Amino acid sequence: MIESLKTYLRETTTISDIEFEQALPYFTKKTLQKNEYFVKEGMICKQIAFVEEGLLRSFYYNNKAEEITFCFETENNFSTSYKSFILQCPSNLSIQAIEKTQLIVIDHKNLQKLYDTSFQWLKIGKLFAEKEYIFLEQYASMLNSDSTKEKYLRLLKENPTIIKKAKLKYIASFLGITSRSLSRIRKGL
Repeated sequence: MIESLKTYLRETTTISDIEFEQALPYFTKKTLQKNEYFVKEGMICKQIAFVEEGLLRSFYYNNKAEEITFCFETENNFSTSYKSFILQCPSNLSIQAIEKTQLIVIDHKNLQKLYDTSFQWLKIGKLFAEKEYIFLEQYASMLNSDSTKEKYLRLLKENPTIIKKAKLKYIASFLGITSRSLSRIRKGL
């Protein structure tokens, strides 16, 4: 059931079988149907999810009430409304399944128990917080320095799954361009 999470953690950390087995009772499976929300704006995010299968989209509304997609979470990645999850305050973003998505989740309370009882899980939490920060910094840099064509080509190279599964308006929003500009880029390739 949770073999994909175990494999992922083994590839990215030094977790032992014993430490993983001890944590198993804290994790559960969750299925989201297409367009179902993992987190909605205004609610407190109580879980962090490992995407076992499927695709999630994180978005918020700007001051013009337009949806702005700022993140896609593909298989073998974690997703949550980090600020809401960490501070246990209402989320300013929403996370929605683009397709039927299988998640492995742990709630805030149980993750804190793991952190309190296992130095290895505390290290894992630190590692993934650092990874999230690096992603956000790279995303901001991409938005501000790459041309529209470079943005699309980078996404196509680094994560073709998103190109195949997400709506064009979501991809355009993620890249910080209009749907019309995205269509022109795609036609020119």
